Amino acid sequence: MEFWSAAFGREPAVSEKYPDYAQFDDVAPGCYVLVQATGDAMSRVHLDFAAEDRDGELDRLAGLGAEEVTREHMWGVMRDPSGHPFCVCPASGCME
Repeated sequence: MEFWSAAFGREPAVSEKYPDYAQFDDVAPGCYVLVQATGDAMSRVHLDFAAEDRDGELDRLAGLGAEEVTREHMWGVMRDPSGHPFCVCPASGCME
């Protein structure tokens, strides 16, 4: 997390419930970054979308060609048509 803390100029919020995730709030207007400790050295970008109706949005995106991987906790994990993973979570936040 040292790199991301320095890059964003702040310390992340880390939840006791999800200690592998560090959330950097307000990195840009209306945008936050959630960094996950994955245990491997491969760099990747992972988007989380907030939605008022998470399940409805998951269904809508599936209808557009995304593949649903799982619905667990507050996350709905999907893959876009080219295979890149992303999540949809409640508008109240992904780290509740």
